Amino acid sequence: MAHYAFIDNNGIVTEVIVGRDENEGDWETHYANIRGQQCVRTSYNGKIRRRFAGIGYTYDPQNDVFIAPQPHPSWWLDQITFDWQPPVPKPDGRYEWNETEQGWDAL
Repeated sequence: MAHYAFIDNNGIVTEVIVGRDENEGDWETHYANIRGQQCVRTSYNGKIRRRFAGIGYTYDPQNDVFIAPQPHPSWWLDQITFDWQPPVPKPDGRYEWNETEQGWDAL
């Protein structure tokens, strides 16, 4: 059993399905031909393409990674980890990002 993400012309994941294991054939191409949409394998353990794809994620073919949607407009994408980073590091403990104040609010 394997998981596959369908990607639209803008590089956005539109659906994730459970499919056949790639050890049994080229299922990315098979599913892409049926759907008429790019199909890329993804995995829960993050060993394939950095993280498990979700609807709304972006597929970056140059780096072969899935990127989560930007959580807040002020956050920037780390080009090494492909994780979104806040402009101010999160302190230890339970905090929530406050976009208006550009800081962390204690919970």
